[in-house]
Amino acid sequence: MTKRARIAPLAFGAVLALLGAFFAGFGGWLAMLGGSLYYVLIGLLMIASGVQVARGRPSGFFLYLAIWLITVVWAIWEAGSDPWKLEVRLFAPSVLLALFLIPAIGAPARTRVPASAWRGFQAATAAGAVGIVGLILYASFGPERGAVSQIAQASAQRPTDWAFYGNDAGGTRYSDAGQITPANVNDLEVAWISKSGDGPDETEINHKGREYHSEATPLKIGDTLFTCTPHSMAMAIDASTGRTRWKFDPKLPRTNPYIVCRGVAYHAAPQASECKTRIFLPTMDARVFALDAATGRLCRSFGRDGAVDLRDQTGTWPPGWQVSTSTPLVLNDRLVIGSRVIDNMTTNAPSGVVRAFDPVTGEQAWAWDVGRSPDALPGRLPEGQEYTRSTPNVWGPITGDPKLGLVYLGTGNPSPDYYTGFRRPFDRRFGSSIVALDAATGKLRWNFQMVHDDMWDFDTPIGPSLFDLADGTPALIQTTKMGQVFMLNRVTGKPIARVQELPVDQVGAPANTFLSKTQPFSTGMPSLIPPKLTPQDMWGATPLDQLMCRIDLARARNSGIYTPIGPTRSIGNPAFDGVTDWGGASVDTRNRVMFVNTMNMPFYFELVDRNTARGKELLKRKSSGGENAKKLDVRLQTGTPYLATLRAWLSPATVPCVPPPWGELVAIDLDSRRVLWRKTLGSARDNNLFGLQHNLPLPTGTPNLGGSIATAGGLVFIGATTDQYLRAFDARTGTEVWKHRLKAGATATPMTYIGKDGRQYVVITAGGHGALGTRYGDETIAFALPRGD
Repeated sequence: MTKRARIAPLAFGAVLALLGAFFAGFGGWLAMLGGSLYYVLIGLLMIASGVQVARGRPSGFFLYLAIWLITVVWAIWEAGSDPWKLEVRLFAPSVLLALFLIPAIGAPARTRVPASAWRGFQAATAAGAVGIVGLILYASFGPERGAVSQIAQASAQRPTDWAFYGNDAGGTRYSDAGQITPANVNDLEVAWISKSGDGPDETEINHKGREYHSEATPLKIGDTLFTCTPHSMAMAIDASTGRTRWKFDPKLPRTNPYIVCRGVAYHAAPQASECKTRIFLPTMDARVFALDAATGRLCRSFGRDGAVDLRDQTGTWPPGWQVSTSTPLVLNDRLVIGSRVIDNMTTNAPSGVVRAFDPVTGEQAWAWDVGRSPDALPGRLPEGQEYTRSTPNVWGPITGDPKLGLVYLGTGNPSPDYYTGFRRPFDRRFGSSIVALDAATGKLRWNFQMVHDDMWDFDTPIGPSLFDLADGTPALIQTTKMGQVFMLNRVTGKPIARVQELPVDQVGAPANTFLSKTQPFSTGMPSLIPPKLTPQDMWGATPLDQLMCRIDLARARNSGIYTPIGPTRSIGNPAFDGVTDWGGASVDTRNRVMFVNTMNMPFYFELVDRNTARGKELLKRKSSGGENAKKLDVRLQTGTPYLATLRAWLSPATVPCVPPPWGELVAIDLDSRRVLWRKTLGSARDNNLFGLQHNLPLPTGTPNLGGSIATAGGLVFIGATTDQYLRAFDARTGTEVWKHRLKAGATATPMTYIGKDGRQYVVITAGGHGALGTRYGDETIAFALPRGD
């Protein structure tokens, strides 16, 4: 053999030997931690194979063939028939095996093997590769579990509105519009595009202390859409043409680290001297502006020169520590709104007070400050006083029942989340709860807590969705970050579906912190909680980073949901972004079926003593309190003994350490309380190794933010994913029946209506999301069937 001919086997043999050294070394570490011995064995065999290949010996091939056969048996034993778990175990080893087909590499082996046997090997290798690819394609259909639902469809109606963030005050996100159906949805076309002109500046694009999130859902009143932009601008858009009717820009300084507006609220006030129809705009500096719905001008008689300030009587804070991110709720002549309070910076944070105002005058009607009373206090506090600091806040959308006169609040936690030692009795009572208040007075009607002594940032991200059971029982459905779904009587707050207090892990939390021995589990509803992770669940782009994920798991505390956070590393699965977040669920109230999008993205957590050398080094880092945690984030938690560190649990190749699907859409029958179907949501088109944004559209599912809407036409529309599509699913079967690629990320809940031209429109905001890394834009896009269809 010539020197040139020796280069290929030498190089290939060196690669095999180096890979073997990696597996033997790190596999030995895993074995010392009590993990699988497979990697040590395979590593040693690969070293031997590599040496023999480099020497031009036929045994190099046969050793690797043995490695491949052992790996196939091991993969099936560990992963069963799960296509994604098989893929990470078999794809790369099969590629290496196929490389022996290259004449320059395989020649030494072929000289001692009969031609017929070699052809058989070649065919077997090809069949194995095809089988691996087939398994990946199979995953694209997702595990369709459960039964087919019987969802009745409706015909087209007269013009309809979308008057609240969730269409109705009860937040169902269900529309009677039924013109678009599974039979004709493929005919949808872009009807119009409206551009806001708002977008991230250089600081926000480069994530230098500010996060830009486009998450708005427009309202539709009459023939006008009303929406807002991340920098707190309001817009009115012609619902049929997309033409901008007016725009209001408060011209706020861009000092807020958390930049988002999820929507505006509407109120008709025929008795008012001005602004007989008005829009309420929440802003990133914690104010609420009242605007004339017809002109966009300030309603000067409202509050102080057209606005109320939610920082009133809460103290003085740095920019962004108290902001308005979600839509106010106008119900029974009350404008009810909470605030987002910065997480995990200090024990001395702004109050989580929730307030109600007169929607005409802006006069404060009541304030719910749990540090002073379980019931709201009337009016304002006496001058010079402040609302109780660091109380549980309400940052998500609020829902309500106008007939019962109740508003429903989803509460968060007092700051900080990850250390509970300083919590007061009222913090422990009202944190991570659903709270029902009398809309007129703010008097407490009932409180249902879903997490006791929450140290995981499982705050309630959205108010419940209201519906009636088949027998007329007034009910509500509450989705949670934990993946639990609670069904309660919305009059009494008592569970309709069974809830049990079950024991949870008590090991690992710091001393002198509050840690509940039990947690409420909604055992009467399907659970979307991720199961406890096992070594067999570990994933990665290749067996190399899968091995590193197994080592990470072996080094961390991991008892499943509610693993205590403490001074040793723990796996949070789910974590603070949740199984579901502020998108909530859509509820088909006619057929009593709910649809909810889920994600699977674990984090790891560790508390670090701030007085140690490591703690002092970490103190030099700064946290904005935002959502982007691809890199190690340090939460200061000033006033406690510990810093909190957290990071998305990714492999060295920056893919999740858990297998796909990373996003799903799930349908649950609210009568039978069982899963009807669940489908993979999203593809890897815009997510690749090492943060690259180009990839094959592998059906992995993706992390997602935003919610779905359900329609009487038998469809579920949803954006939310990182691959920048708006999708439609058949509500009956879960089949994806339509999708449209958008120029920017659509991390917002869509909406729909019948326009004055008789056509049904589906509208979504596509402006991008800093934390999810989607592309930025400034478009509100409407889709409709062609005229005449």
